[in-house]
Amino acid sequence: MTVPARRFARSTSDKWIAGVCGGIAEYLGWNANVVRLLFVVSCLLPGPQFIIYLVLWLLMPKK
Repeated sequence: MTVPARRFARSTSDKWIAGVCGGIAEYLGWNANVVRLLFVVSCLLPGPQFIIYLVLWLLMPKK
């Protein structure tokens, strides 16, 4: 019995902007809205969250 391989890729079906949060949610098995909410809340804190999102947008392949 083999476990299906999870692929870290942008979502093409569950996306608002680029599908990054949707892809992360699919990979982790979470609800995409929870990942989006965590991202928005994290943007209120100091740090490079927006830059990380842009880098993931460029580096994550489409599903």
